[in-house]
Amino acid sequence: MDGAAIRRRLALGLAVLAGSGALALALPGTAQAADSTCAGRQVKTLAFATGSVRVYRQDGYVCAVTVPKQAGRAQSMSVTVQARGLRPVTDKGRFTQRAGPVTVYAGHRCVRVSGSVAAGSATSGWFLC
Repeated sequence: MDGAAIRRRLALGLAVLAGSGALALALPGTAQAADSTCAGRQVKTLAFATGSVRVYRQDGYVCAVTVPKQAGRAQSMSVTVQARGLRPVTDKGRFTQRAGPVTVYAGHRCVRVSGSVAAGSATSGWFLC
């Protein structure tokens, strides 16, 4: 392969990269649905005053996200998923859109989830047993 062919391929690669970056900026996806962050079927929703926790399950994996009622401004949020007998997995911090997704392999174990947005929160009992 000669030098000109290498330069043409490099230029093509840079053009593709620049085009995809421009597309990402043009279509920011601010209205991204929380449903798209977890794979599987939605099995539970825990609603509370300031938001909700959405729980999904697929092939033994359980995934959860906490979504605020008023997205857009940074606020304290968390989501936790625990399979019975295992340690809880948590995502917490100041977010604008959601906390999570948090995914654990539960197999056939019961799970419990919790989530919070600002002062509001919800915790499930053990379910999916």
